[in-house]
Amino acid sequence: MTVAPSDPTAGEVRPWWRSGWRRYLFPGVWLAYLADPAGAVQQYQTGWARVAGYAIIVVFAACYLVALSQWEGPRSWRRLAFPAMWLLAAAGVPFARERAFVMCIFLTVLSIARWRRRSLPIVVALTAVAGFVPALIPAWHTGIQQDWLVTIPIVALAMWGFFNIMRTNVELTQARSEVARLAAENERTRIARDLHDLLGHSLTTITVKAGLARRLAETGQADRALAEIGEVERLSRRTLADVRAAVSGQHEIRLASELATAHEVLRAAGISAELPGSVDIVDPTLSELFGWIVREGVTNVVRHARATWCAILLGPGSIEIVDDGRGGPPDSGSGTGLAGLRERVAAAGGTVRAGGDGRGWRLRVDIPEPARPEPVTTPTIPA
Repeated sequence: MTVAPSDPTAGEVRPWWRSGWRRYLFPGVWLAYLADPAGAVQQYQTGWARVAGYAIIVVFAACYLVALSQWEGPRSWRRLAFPAMWLLAAAGVPFARERAFVMCIFLTVLSIARWRRRSLPIVVALTAVAGFVPALIPAWHTGIQQDWLVTIPIVALAMWGFFNIMRTNVELTQARSEVARLAAENERTRIARDLHDLLGHSLTTITVKAGLARRLAETGQADRALAEIGEVERLSRRTLADVRAAVSGQHEIRLASELATAHEVLRAAGISAELPGSVDIVDPTLSELFGWIVREGVTNVVRHARATWCAILLGPGSIEIVDDGRGGPPDSGSGTGLAGLRERVAAAGGTVRAGGDGRGWRLRVDIPEPARPEPVTTPTIPA
């Protein structure tokens, strides 16, 4: 037997036993029990009555396979197959007599699969019908079928547990598929964010240095222009390596190296820079995060601020980048780069404040100091 999840539209990933011809295999094994009513038809009927009895059993078996294996298929299958089984079970009673109530087992299984706990009244009704109806028909010469009074409830209980396990397995498969999808989505987001930060900064630097080299060449300072072109070439090679590292998730950013790069970029852009001479004050665990902040902040200064001065201020758990550019309204930092920056800072439990007052721009990041355990004092044992 097989079972579908409670949501028939969910679960694109199917276990091997629920695909192709295999979904008919396990339900088909249990059809062997229909040999009992088929034997009763052979015993009690002759001629066309026997053919009709066999036909009822065959169609009942087909509906059972459809009702279980096609549970996730078109709704019309479910609407037709299950009610048809009830009618066929009732129609089979005159042909197979008391042994036709074997079909109640299959109806119990389908009721549990479809309605779960709500199928309890149906199970009770099927048990009563299979157990007591044969005793009410004197021509059959049978009494109360005590076997059915025990067998049907046991089958119902076993199938309830079985279908719960199947549903749990299906939900687990779907959960694993969703986890894999989310992991892939997170990885794509990470790569997109890293590439934006890397390429935005690097291409801005290359543009600034290339422009400086052109201006130097125009003024006849060929040696300095060649030096700047050499810097552009080295930066291009380093950017290519950074992109490859970012895609593989092995890219590393350090605050000290980013400050050195920021000094060169600001100088090439003609912006006066006030940068810290040391990063020792910063918590080492924040070096990479603050490196990303410097990269994004300085890139925005060069590309958008039209500033003549920029300063970077460091604290143990804070960093601030200010300039005297054209600024903007307070808390107006909502670009793609700042959105990625906010994600990085939020992951570290910090906050980002970005905005201006028309006379400059300020980007500040604060990371709360992690709680440290209080020192444990060892009592002194007197001599």
